[in-house]
Amino acid sequence: MYWIIALIIYLLLAIGMVISLLVNGIRPAKTLAWLLTIFTIPVAGILLYWMIGRNRRKYSWKDIQEDEAINAYLQRIGQNQGTQIPLIKDSAVFDKLPHLIEKTSGFKPTQNNEVVLLKNGKATFDAIFSALETANNYIYLLYYIYEDGELAERLYALFSKKITEGVKIKIIYDGVGSYTLSKQYIKELKAIGVEVYPFLPFKLGRFLASINYRNHRKIIIVDGKIAFTGGINISDKYLKGDLVLGKWHDMHLQLKGASVLDLQVVFAIDWFLVSGDSSELDIELPKLSKTVGNQIVQIVYGGPDDYFSPIGQTYFSLINNSKKYIYITNPYVIPGTAILRALEVAANSGVDVRLLVSAKADSVLVKWSVRSYFESLLKAGVKIYQFQEGFLHSKIIVSDDEIVSIGTANMDIRSFEQNYEVNALVYDRETAILLKHEFLNEVEHSRSVEYETFKDRPYLEKLKEGFAKVFSPLL
Repeated sequence: MYWIIALIIYLLLAIGMVISLLVNGIRPAKTLAWLLTIFTIPVAGILLYWMIGRNRRKYSWKDIQEDEAINAYLQRIGQNQGTQIPLIKDSAVFDKLPHLIEKTSGFKPTQNNEVVLLKNGKATFDAIFSALETANNYIYLLYYIYEDGELAERLYALFSKKITEGVKIKIIYDGVGSYTLSKQYIKELKAIGVEVYPFLPFKLGRFLASINYRNHRKIIIVDGKIAFTGGINISDKYLKGDLVLGKWHDMHLQLKGASVLDLQVVFAIDWFLVSGDSSELDIELPKLSKTVGNQIVQIVYGGPDDYFSPIGQTYFSLINNSKKYIYITNPYVIPGTAILRALEVAANSGVDVRLLVSAKADSVLVKWSVRSYFESLLKAGVKIYQFQEGFLHSKIIVSDDEIVSIGTANMDIRSFEQNYEVNALVYDRETAILLKHEFLNEVEHSRSVEYETFKDRPYLEKLKEGFAKVFSPLL
């Protein structure tokens, strides 16, 4: 009798989940993946969907816009930007792409920027600590991973010094990505006057409802004059390597100029989300110098609150509008149908399409999911390389010696639809050529994946790829 009642309850819950999937209108592939999960893994499948499958957001862009203080702050930053250009060049990528980003993410391209490429962890943290030392008014940090270790201790020492100098310091860390950050460290930060908030921390009911929405951004702002963003987190592994994955290869950006205030907008919005307090946003904005640099930068950010996928659509547009070549460096190329077709069409159209991925992966499921797309891409003419010397974590696109995308977003559905991400688009020939050569240099340390060899891989590998691909929409 009890099992009949349990079965009825399970079927009612399953039917409710199916209705939820259909009403939410998510992609067919994701819908089918969740249906398979729900009906092949009884009970656990329903719990998983309840935890990470439903569209449960506490805040929306509408909430942010309706807050008077933060809306006024956004307007002040926009007015302070000075020169913003709606069009850059008379070409598809420079005409359509800036409009696309402005419509979906809100930011126009800005000129008079200085862009510095930081090619590894040491260069990145040397630049970060040098910039933090110059702070006179405020320091903002937003990180997906903030771990205990030597870097964290160096930051604590610097923050202690800066607090005594009257510098305001605000930190946001992700509740899942930074789960190893000790409570004692956080307590010590607060004790010296640093304002610290987790993004969606562990609270059983709320956490289970929001575990799938993580803040994957990495941002530092110093006095509204210097900013950093890219793929590098606050973790000693970027300096010392990893026992399992080896040396971590990643890249970061240092920005000066008008684009810094756009990144400050992103931080301000996230600060409002975690603290609910916008009173501290009434800060004096720096006067922007028109002589900082001559590079054009456009910030694109996105998250699960966006109706459109700003970063996903940006990647699609970059691929679709490339005329000569597009080189993509990313550890997590799990593209989904639209990006997959765009890559295939570009390659079949004669564009030199190359993917540089990591031979090593920090997840078995991710490893086989990435590989599951190789055969189709190789058949279309996409060149694929697996980096051999450690773990490749960079998220970079360079196209046609004209444009570069670098930031926090992977080339997967999670980055497009579920994570809070931020990228910088640099419309600059010199930067593009530099990163093209950097890509070709990394290829020298990689293994080329050949179609004729790959298509004859063992049946067991194909089975692993097929299994992983079914669940890849859920990653």
